[in-house]
Amino acid sequence: MAFSATVSRHLPSFIVGLALIMATLIGAGPVAAQVTAFKQAVAEAAAQDDDIATYYRENNYQALWTGAEDTHRLRRAELLRAISAADAHGLPVSRYNPDSILETLRNAKTPRDRGLAEVELSKVFLKYARDVQTGMLIPKRIISQIVREIPYRDRKTYLEDLPKSSPAAFFRALPPRSLEYNALLKEKIAMEELLSQGGWGPTVPAGKLEPGDRGNDVIALRNRLIAMGYLERSNAVDYDATLTEAVRQFQEAHGLNTDGVAGPATMKQINIGVEKRLQSVMVAMERERWFNTDRGKRHILVNIPDFSAKIIDDGKITFETRSVVGAAREDRPTPEFSDVMEHMVVNPSWYVPRSIVTKEYLPQLKRNPYAVNHIEITDSRGRKVNRGAVNFNRYTARSFPFSMRQPPSRSNALGLVKFMFPNKYNIYLHDTPAKSLFDRDVRAFSHGCVRLAEPFEFAYELLSPQSADPEGEFQAVLRSGRETRVVLEEPVPVHLIYRTAVTNARGHTEYRDDVYGRDARIWSALSKAGVVLRGVQG
Repeated sequence: MAFSATVSRHLPSFIVGLALIMATLIGAGPVAAQVTAFKQAVAEAAAQDDDIATYYRENNYQALWTGAEDTHRLRRAELLRAISAADAHGLPVSRYNPDSILETLRNAKTPRDRGLAEVELSKVFLKYARDVQTGMLIPKRIISQIVREIPYRDRKTYLEDLPKSSPAAFFRALPPRSLEYNALLKEKIAMEELLSQGGWGPTVPAGKLEPGDRGNDVIALRNRLIAMGYLERSNAVDYDATLTEAVRQFQEAHGLNTDGVAGPATMKQINIGVEKRLQSVMVAMERERWFNTDRGKRHILVNIPDFSAKIIDDGKITFETRSVVGAAREDRPTPEFSDVMEHMVVNPSWYVPRSIVTKEYLPQLKRNPYAVNHIEITDSRGRKVNRGAVNFNRYTARSFPFSMRQPPSRSNALGLVKFMFPNKYNIYLHDTPAKSLFDRDVRAFSHGCVRLAEPFEFAYELLSPQSADPEGEFQAVLRSGRETRVVLEEPVPVHLIYRTAVTNARGHTEYRDDVYGRDARIWSALSKAGVVLRGVQG
């Protein structure tokens, strides 16, 4: 006991384990010596991984994988099956090296060999389990605007929970169980099959085609839409009503204005090949793993590249509206994160962010102190400042002592209502007087917040669980003209996501433009990590 206590005080925990094992060797017979050799090898091999070392120490260094019992054999078989088929989930098989694992098991002739193999299997298991459940990449390292909290599970619990169920059931339960993830898995298979067959054929060389056109470019558009499944086989050479309807269907499936004209935005999407679409699907799968969490019985989903905001109840969309998101400039893209909406503000003031005050408005005020006169300048106590009494040229962005506020009005930058989920990024949803922007195909114009095309209707739907007359109550507050906070009795989770491949209500995958180029960067990181496209013709 004195020896153990002294060791405990002065050596790392894994050496304590080794010391205790070695202490039992005195007088041990051959079987005991074999057991001790196995345990000593496990303790040594696990020493550099605290989670694995703690698990084995707490379980007296018992085998999880390499025993002779059927349960051990089944665990080994399921692990090897899972890592050998990792590419089904868009993960690189090479990352887990199943051939090396097999070779290690074949060569494990001694108890010590088995102990080393035991820990190697646990390391591979933990890597695969976390990868397939919550993603292989760390998003913040790739894109700083992905500030989502990834729902990582305590690694040790994977080892603890594996023996509590059948190995097959345990491995089946690891990937996300969402309908979206399952739909993406199916789309991945379909895209791989298409890729192996050569894709959708030649692209369309024209920059724009419209009803009434005819000729070779129209034939190329016709053939492309036939290959994509939007048009029945035809020999037509005219941009007729049938082709117009096919273009409309394509536009609807790609989040474009459904005018039936194959303009530049539509043509860009039509000419994207199967390989790029497959990359979008595989990136979406990784993103779904990052988002592998309970989203809430009722929640708000803002898909940035889709320029949409949806209210979802029990998995069904109950309200949807167009949105405008942050501009594709360095300081303006909308970040990706989740939070909880607590209230809305009707007739809001716009308290201008410091970055806009100093970067955009101060230079104007230096040229003309009465510039942007629809916005009040206030001192540190909130009092309105007389512009004519201030020499704005004496201030820099750092030294400017004032704030700026736009009072409630229809012309207010926030419109007549804003929806708050307080967060350190100062992002919220709001109305806007700039209604014409909602008619664009690409709607990335804001400073980062999300503008809604139908904010009043959005408010009515949010208030419907707590009011018998949500529209009447909202309008009464609105008519008062006073800045008023309306609390949501049941706060609603808000998820700002970024998906260029997304499943619609009918279960079909739709595609969106990579407005910020984020998915291209994620695909590059996946590719560098060893992910490859199956179905590529050699």
